[in-house]
Amino acid sequence: MLQAVALSKLARVRHAFFTREGGVSRGVYATLNGGVGSSDAPDNVAENRARMAAALGVGPDRFLTAYQIHSPGVVVADQPWTHESRPRADAIVTRTPRLAIGVSTADCGPLLFADAAAGVIGAAHAGWRGALTGVIESTVAAMEKLGAARARIVAALGPAIRQPNYEVGPEFVARFVAADADNARFFAPSERADHAMFDLAGYIADRIQRAGIVEFEDLALCNYADPERFFSYRRTTKRGEPDYGRHVNAIALTD
Repeated sequence: MLQAVALSKLARVRHAFFTREGGVSRGVYATLNGGVGSSDAPDNVAENRARMAAALGVGPDRFLTAYQIHSPGVVVADQPWTHESRPRADAIVTRTPRLAIGVSTADCGPLLFADAAAGVIGAAHAGWRGALTGVIESTVAAMEKLGAARARIVAALGPAIRQPNYEVGPEFVARFVAADADNARFFAPSERADHAMFDLAGYIADRIQRAGIVEFEDLALCNYADPERFFSYRRTTKRGEPDYGRHVNAIALTD
């Protein structure tokens, strides 16, 4: 697993950006696939998630992810939920100790947040759609409602697809520029006419700054470019593979 220096130094906070290494899954899911929405064997996914939970010091039933829908929606977790009852949202916040909250990714940006002084943490799934529609701001606002102060919040961005590998079409660019003309700076020319290369990480960092988060760390890792360590939806699609694994990126408070 990978960790951010900024979060690692905080008291009572445990976190991890899990790679694809250290699990029991095989084939395209090898090996630490945490995706309950994948077609991997459910027992393998359950074992993989149990290993992740143990790494954060919680039981498997206290290792929570939501049903992600690429939205700005946030939920508060104060007790465990089941796979069947998991809420539809793209961010989770909590102030409950020994409850790990996480997001699954396979190209999108995983964000982990913590205000150690207030004992409030958050996790957000920031794909292009969620970032554009405000999942970062929604997460920070939800943390504030639990007692956090945005001036104290530390945020970290884990492995995500980076600009050299993120080609998009003209309608994608138009949507961002229509929202804010300044967003044009997050696009670079592509080798294909009318296409562009999108800087998702740069866009996320900009939204983080605009949200008033002072301490932000980007691990600067591209999951698409490193198949040995990371899953990638886009890489899988390009290769014509039948499915892909999902990473889980999670954070928890100790007692």
